Amino acid sequence: MTDPLRLVIFDVDGTLVDSQGAIVAATTAAFQALGLEVPERNKMLSIVGLSLDHAIARLAPHQAVQTQARLVNGYKEAFHAYRLAKGAAAESPLYPGARELIAQLAESPDILLGIATGKSQRGLTALLEAHDLERVFVTKQNADFHPSKPNPSMITTAMAEAGVGPAQTIMIGDTSFDMEMAHAAKVPGIGVSWGYHGVSELHLADRIVDRFGELPDALDMIWKVPT
Repeated sequence: MTDPLRLVIFDVDGTLVDSQGAIVAATTAAFQALGLEVPERNKMLSIVGLSLDHAIARLAPHQAVQTQARLVNGYKEAFHAYRLAKGAAAESPLYPGARELIAQLAESPDILLGIATGKSQRGLTALLEAHDLERVFVTKQNADFHPSKPNPSMITTAMAEAGVGPAQTIMIGDTSFDMEMAHAAKVPGIGVSWGYHGVSELHLADRIVDRFGELPDALDMIWKVPT
């Protein structure tokens, strides 16, 4: 009897890659271009994971909708320019241990890998190609086709594409938005401590890990796989 297929969904920014340099640079450029006060760095990083329009609305809540739209466009232009100047791989490097963990999971015949990210389709494609990971993930959900996290749409669509249910799915992410999304989709969530939200904000997580090497055991514990 073969084991049932299981789906591991990863957030991207703050979970697989450290993109804070590009995020801070693009946000700063967008606000400066309009002569607006630049948000504090911690504030910028606190909204990572949300779709860009939602993120900008949180960073500039008192600005007119038209101004927020200009900030969104300015951010996109600045981020794209930063990526072209630095290269996608250098702009958002993989965290230590990420590639090895992804390769380990991908070798398991009963595990499928997916992505649920606030990135755009263009940004996600460029990033995966730069890191030679475009063929690893069987389902790739992004902000262009879904409501912002923590709406569960990305997870429910990923499960449908992979042909698995909530009991066979786990979401891995670094923010409260990821854990809230998992909770809304009724799937377990694993929080990672190296990202952009503090561990105290990951209170909905079923487990929290401090390095990629801890993830296989965390997955097994949730799925109760015998050792």
